[in-house]
Amino acid sequence: MLKIYLMKLNINKFKIFAVCSVFFLCLACTNTPWHKQQAELFLNKGISLIELGQYNNALKELLEAEKYSPNYYKIHYFLGIAYHGKDMKEKAIEEFQEAISLKDDYSEAHNYLGTLYLDKGLADKAIEEFDKALANPVYDTPVMPLYNAGLAYYSKKDYSKALTKFHEALQINPKTVYEPQIEKNIGLIYFDQSNIEEAIQHFAKSVELNPNLYDAQFLLGECYLKIKNKEKAKKAFQNVVKLSPQSSFGQRAKNYLQSLK
Repeated sequence: MLKIYLMKLNINKFKIFAVCSVFFLCLACTNTPWHKQQAELFLNKGISLIELGQYNNALKELLEAEKYSPNYYKIHYFLGIAYHGKDMKEKAIEEFQEAISLKDDYSEAHNYLGTLYLDKGLADKAIEEFDKALANPVYDTPVMPLYNAGLAYYSKKDYSKALTKFHEALQINPKTVYEPQIEKNIGLIYFDQSNIEEAIQHFAKSVELNPNLYDAQFLLGECYLKIKNKEKAKKAFQNVVKLSPQSSFGQRAKNYLQSLK
């Protein structure tokens, strides 16, 4: 009996060993140069389709890429972008988290994940991700998480920290494409604090840098109304109507212009 038992035990051990061997063999099969090459081909197609805004087709290509290289962090990052483009935010969050699990210092994924948390109203979790993005000393675009962190602190009404983050972003790259938006958001902070003169300076700077920012034009008009400068207010509201007549800002600007006649 003992001999039979030992034979069965050995057979079971062999089965377990065989199953594990097959598993690790399959895992190894996705790590060959050929598999990596195939994954890159599908990944590059997916990225190109994302750039064209064709998120559904991009997702198909990226899912194929994942089959060839399931542990490649970049694939999961772009899967996150594709899912976000399809408004599948929870799936996007899962993919960004997976990308980070595979590459902890992946600043781009931390930053994108933070923006999704911020969109869900989870400001503290968002700030945590932005801080992780900034912790990488070789991250090429720290302006992005700094700007996003400023928005997160603004949503918490922590105006002091929001201003710090916005100013840090401007110091790192004074001519960043974010500069008009940063100036607008700094203006919003002063506007909320009833510091109208300071708010005007930043809203004016914002529209000087980008005259197409109709929301900044609108806020500038409201500031001029508060200091009873009707002529400048009227000009700002006219710009809003010209730039975006059908938007909520455009409709409100029309109402202001009616009252200023």
